[in-house]
Amino acid sequence: MKALVLEEYMQLNYRDFEEPEIESNEVLVQVKACGICGSDVHGMDGSTGRRKPPLVMGHEASGTIAKTGKNVSDWQVGNRVTFDSTIYQLEDWYTRKGRYNLSDNRKVLGVSPGEYRKHGAFAEYVSVPSHILYKIPDNVSFEQAAMVEPVAVAAHAVNISKIQPGESALVIGAGMVGMFVVNMLKIAGANPIIALDLDENKLELAKEFGATHTFNTSIPGISEKIKKLTKTRGADFGFEVVGISETVNLCINNLRKGGTAVLVGNLKPEVTIPLQKVVTTELSLLGSCAINGEYELVLDLLASGKINVDKMISAIAPLSEGALWFKRLYDKEPGLNKVILVPNFSK
Repeated sequence: MKALVLEEYMQLNYRDFEEPEIESNEVLVQVKACGICGSDVHGMDGSTGRRKPPLVMGHEASGTIAKTGKNVSDWQVGNRVTFDSTIYQLEDWYTRKGRYNLSDNRKVLGVSPGEYRKHGAFAEYVSVPSHILYKIPDNVSFEQAAMVEPVAVAAHAVNISKIQPGESALVIGAGMVGMFVVNMLKIAGANPIIALDLDENKLELAKEFGATHTFNTSIPGISEKIKKLTKTRGADFGFEVVGISETVNLCINNLRKGGTAVLVGNLKPEVTIPLQKVVTTELSLLGSCAINGEYELVLDLLASGKINVDKMISAIAPLSEGALWFKRLYDKEPGLNKVILVPNFSK
C-alpha cells in the first residue's frame, strides 16, 4: 500500500509501505479520510517526544471495513466506520471502572513514544481492534467523520467539568479543540462563554461557534473585562486548551473562588501554576485526557446538524501531497485550520 511515512524528524515521504496484518479481534480499514492533528504537526519535529520515526502518523480517520478478523462477528466488510484514537485494553481495571482513556498499557494510533509503535491512518489501510469502532451515520461524510476525534476531545472536557446551564465559562485557546469546546459549551447551556486567543480571525470564528464574548489576550485589562461579564467574581469554569505556563496561569487567575480549571492542552510537559491562588481560593484543577465514550454523542450531534465541522475544514487534499500540507501547517499559514488527507484522491 501507499503511506505517508515520517522517516526522520521533519522528513515525510509518500511511499510504498507494508500493508498491516490484522489480529483475530481486529479489522482492516480502508482509509477514506484522515485529518492532520496539531499533535502530528508538533510530532513531526520531535518536540513532543511521542512520535519516534519511522512511523505512519494519523489518528483522526474514517473509512470502510476491508477485512475482519476471525473473532469479529458484529462488523462486516463494507461498513462505514470511524474509530477511537485510544486503543485500550478490555481486561483492565480502569476500563472496567468506565475510564478506558486511563487504561494501563493503552496505545494511541499513529504514535511511537518509545514503549510501543502503532502505525496510524496516513495510509491506504490501517488495522484497529473492533471494540473501538463506531458506525458512521448515512448523512455524515467520511471527511466529517474524520473530525469526530477532536470534537470528542472537546466533548469529554465539557462532560467531566459537569458545568450546568447558565454557569460562566472561559476558553483559552481558540484552536481546533478550543473551538469545539466553545461549541459544546453552547450546547450545554453555558453563559457567558468567553473565548481568548491572540488570533483575531480565530476569535471571529469562535463567535460563530457560540462564544458570547471574545478578547485578544494581547490587549491589556482582560481580567477586568472578564469580571464585568461574571458579576465581578470571575468565571465559574475555565478551559485551558493550549498547555503552556502563561495560558494556564491566565485561566487560573480569572476564575472565581471555588471555580474549576479544566486543563486540556498539553503542549509542554511541565508548567508553573500560582499555587497560593489555587489553595487560598479553593480552586479545582481537572485534567482532561483524550476521550471516554464521547464518539457516539458526537456522531449523533453531527447527524442532527448541532455540530458543524465543515467550517473548520480548510482543505481536502491527496495523501500524496501530505508533506506539503504538513509544512504549511507547521509554518502556521494564516487561515489554515484542519486539513483532511485522502488516499486515492480524485476530484
